Amino acid sequence: MGGTRAVALLALGSFAMGTDAYAMAGLLPGIGADLHVSISLAGQSVTAFTLCYALAAPLCSAALGRRGTRTVLVTALVVFVLANAGTALTGSYAGLLGTRALAGAGAGLFTPAAATAAVALVPPERRGRALGLVLGGMSAGTVLGVPLGLLVAAHSGWRTALWLITALGAVALLGVATALPAVRAAAAPSLRARLGALTRPRVAAVVTVTFTQTVASLGLYTYLEPVLRRTADVGTAVPYLWVWGIGGVSGSLLAGTLVDRTGKPALLAVALLGTLGGALALLPWTGTVPGLVLLPLLVWGAVGWAFVVPQQHRLLAGQADGAAAVGLNSSATYLGGAVGSALGGLALAHGLDARWLPLPAAGVALAGVLLHLTAARGPARRTARARHGAEDRTGAAGATAADALERNTP
Repeated sequence: MGGTRAVALLALGSFAMGTDAYAMAGLLPGIGADLHVSISLAGQSVTAFTLCYALAAPLCSAALGRRGTRTVLVTALVVFVLANAGTALTGSYAGLLGTRALAGAGAGLFTPAAATAAVALVPPERRGRALGLVLGGMSAGTVLGVPLGLLVAAHSGWRTALWLITALGAVALLGVATALPAVRAAAAPSLRARLGALTRPRVAAVVTVTFTQTVASLGLYTYLEPVLRRTADVGTAVPYLWVWGIGGVSGSLLAGTLVDRTGKPALLAVALLGTLGGALALLPWTGTVPGLVLLPLLVWGAVGWAFVVPQQHRLLAGQADGAAAVGLNSSATYLGGAVGSALGGLALAHGLDARWLPLPAAGVALAGVLLHLTAARGPARRTARARHGAEDRTGAAGATAADALERNTP
């Protein structure tokens, strides 16, 4: 199987992950009513998913590091399928949290392995597109899988929607297990390698900025339905989630092409993060004009998903520990989502009007811009000092030669 078709298989697995991770935002009211908990408490199931993705998945990946990339991918999909079946069957809040945590571990194991496999399957000049395609599979889950899951839930209940997600994962598992070629990629990095990558200032800066972006974007997305209800008085969030997902697919696919053509992933990342902050800040005031709320949602989806591509590209380009760095970045993505979901739930539980929840999220995104610019200033200063030092040494050498010539000239 060719590289492009193999990457498409990985995108299929990402599609299942995206449907699972993002459909939960629309299922929270039904889950809360069935299990007799509030929406803010039901939202902590998203926190369990994302937190386990961030923290447990690196441990699992390190344990399976010598098994090969395809084995890691298959194992991740098996865990994912079983966990979602467990969520569909659970009858308690504790069971919900436990199965969502297990699903998060499966997703966290799959995503960085899929990214490194995609890069290994294509020539260097097509790596940006390959990463965009894998990420586009996840965002496509928000366009196709999430609305389908929510429509199924509206007619047959949230448990049926979870069975649909389980079936998607099973199809992806069958494809990856039977048709993915051998991947000539480095084994999954050990936990020591991951932590070692974090000690590198450049990697730490990229990962930290990713964390701030996902606190803002994924954390707010968890409570998008109550936000839309208060902002634009919407009856159902399905069409709005669909628009957000369309933006996500477009942004993630376009970002790969932009990275390949411009060769400036750092500049692209900061532009996307600033645009995200602006879109979130405008969201609370769009309810006065019918349909206007769709514009910041579309932009939010596009830049939020596109942001991951240049960040991963920066970590993989010319890095001996690129796989470890990408694993850290994936953990930071979902750790940020977990923190954002938890903080959003606490804010709502303590009386914050859901309409204003986008404002602190926008503040976090703009803080990420400042962090990015501050981190970029350090290497620029070091480069400038090195250049001036070289010029000074060259000038001193020239002066010494001139003095010697003058002394020896009759």
